[in-house]
Amino acid sequence: MYIDLNKLYSDKRTGVDKSTSDKTDPRTEFQRDFDRIIFSSAFRRLQNKTQVFPLPGSVFVHNRLTHSLEVASVGRSLGTQIGEFIIKEYEKDLTNESKDFYKNNLHNVISSACLCHDIGNPAFGHSGEDAIATYFKKNENELKVLFSKPQWEDLINFEGNANAIRILTHQQKGKSKGGLRLTYSTLSAIAKYPCESIGKDKDFIHRKKFGFFQSEKKTFIDIADNTQMIKDDSTPLVYFRHPFVWLVEAADDICYNIIDYEDAHRLKIVEHQKCVDQLIYLIECIGNNDINRVKRVLDGITDKNERISYLRAKSINSLITQAKEIYQTNFENILMGKHKKSLFDEISETCDGLNGIIEFSGEYIYNHRSVVEIENAGYNVMYELLSHFIPPILQEKSELTQADKKAIRLIPPSFNYDTDDSYDKVLGVLEYVSGMTDNYAAELYKRIRGIKIGMRI
Repeated sequence: MYIDLNKLYSDKRTGVDKSTSDKTDPRTEFQRDFDRIIFSSAFRRLQNKTQVFPLPGSVFVHNRLTHSLEVASVGRSLGTQIGEFIIKEYEKDLTNESKDFYKNNLHNVISSACLCHDIGNPAFGHSGEDAIATYFKKNENELKVLFSKPQWEDLINFEGNANAIRILTHQQKGKSKGGLRLTYSTLSAIAKYPCESIGKDKDFIHRKKFGFFQSEKKTFIDIADNTQMIKDDSTPLVYFRHPFVWLVEAADDICYNIIDYEDAHRLKIVEHQKCVDQLIYLIECIGNNDINRVKRVLDGITDKNERISYLRAKSINSLITQAKEIYQTNFENILMGKHKKSLFDEISETCDGLNGIIEFSGEYIYNHRSVVEIENAGYNVMYELLSHFIPPILQEKSELTQADKKAIRLIPPSFNYDTDDSYDKVLGVLEYVSGMTDNYAAELYKRIRGIKIGMRI
């Protein structure tokens, strides 16, 4: 199969006829994506969603918003370098328009996708996802009969990646058609798992999870058709990853592995000299930085946090360079959907310095007591909120109690879909609950449980 590099991108937008595009705007279509995400309420809410550590007061650690901004920065670097590579290696195959895209806009697409890669994650991260999925599994006897098999699989395997596509493309009640109306290029670049839930298969990188709900299936097909995504299977519907996805994933992997380690140092979970030694070992192991110069500069810095910040920057730079080289080496296989491992995993296979950080993080960071505590609390909060809203929203109107009616009144009108379809009703509740910040979800939980009572405007 021949992949046309001129058709990997599209400035078509969800909910918008291309002919209605604003030709007076000096920004490119792909720059506009970045701005739309930055100014969206869904993006702003990431500032109160936990990255790893609960906010510990006076010590700064990252939240989902700062993480997303940093991932976008790394993604921009990768997009710029890969755009230059594509123009150099495939110039004869590119139209003038495509040369302009790869030179001036691929980095905008990658950075935009990086900005919104976590936008579908519910409050409390993976424990929030688990709570949503578990709620439906535990109530299977009562609920499963209300949904088709694919719809039920969506619910019992609730996935933040699929939720991101819904948030970014779905028309909420009373709001604009097409959601944020992003370009198909940006949307294809966040689809790490471009398959429906009944197509999940952990043995394949593009099917480990799923990337769109049944409600967005038609939208996703349109995105795939307009960005030359290769179909792996039709029943269930599965695509191979779009080539841009690998860069977004690499930017995310690089940031959270290195920056979570830096946060652990700030919180004194990792001792200073151990952190210094491990980051220097990582830079040495990758080998594309002048390690002697790095050590000389480090010797002139006395502030402990600044020393780690410097090594973090050098580590990220080394990983960007290595990820770029792996991407370039495997570009033909990536285009054809034949590449099998993430760029980050390929780096870790040959770099003991990186594996040391991964192993330490797994044992001492992601299983730190404060992290486990908030995951447990978050699971209970999210489960309780679903228990409060799902039964009333699915109840026949004639059988609603006063308590049921009061519960429904707490759901904002934009999430309370006036339909007889149980799937649409439930997805409305999930939109509301998954969109909550950690603080808001915890506050609402306290109020509906009677733990906290009082007037709130």
